[in-house]
Amino acid sequence: MRGVSKQDLPEKICLVCGRPFTWRKKWKKVWDEVKYCSERCRRSKASGGTKSSS
Repeated sequence: MRGVSKQDLPEKICLVCGRPFTWRKKWKKVWDEVKYCSERCRRSKASGGTKSSS
């Protein structure tokens, strides 16, 4: 087996939804700058997070 096991990958908490997400190969060079778990959360950051309270 080569590389690092999935259990040993670094993890962060998404600033928008609060869910944990793990390192991805495409984030290799910018991992310190990654703040959001998905494109959807990144786009919704401007609106102040998840669903607004009515």
